[in-house]
Amino acid sequence: MHVVLVEPEIPQNTGNIARTCALTGTVLHLVKPLGFSIDDRHLKRAGLDYWDKVEVNVWDSFWDLAKAYGPARFHLATTRTHRSYVDITYHEGDFLVFGKETRGLPEEILAYCPDNLVRIPMRDIGRSLNLANSVAVILYEALRQQGFPGLK
Repeated sequence: MHVVLVEPEIPQNTGNIARTCALTGTVLHLVKPLGFSIDDRHLKRAGLDYWDKVEVNVWDSFWDLAKAYGPARFHLATTRTHRSYVDITYHEGDFLVFGKETRGLPEEILAYCPDNLVRIPMRDIGRSLNLANSVAVILYEALRQQGFPGLK
């Protein structure tokens, strides 16, 4: 599996997501611009000692990543759809794409895969789940569907 963070802003979220990726064998992709330095002490602290156990790729743009992975399936997490993340079937090698904490994914990326938009059901109180929690919820559903490959 692959997790993509498009323009993440909060180093602690990215650090927590890196830890989740390390523990699940998931590749982490970060799309610039980043709201922090990769060397940020908060980022490293949140990821603890997991940074050497996760594959992290940094991309100049989402389009560079999409071009590099050609026909891969991209599932875009957004509040702008009614399709629940549990209503699709995930496959090995799929990409789970998440936007920045303050704005989510931009319209042009949502338009790239309009049939692959997914959301986490929640009350509409003007806020969404924390990014690290959202990644964990959807990633673990995808892994559950695949029988938790490589995990014990």
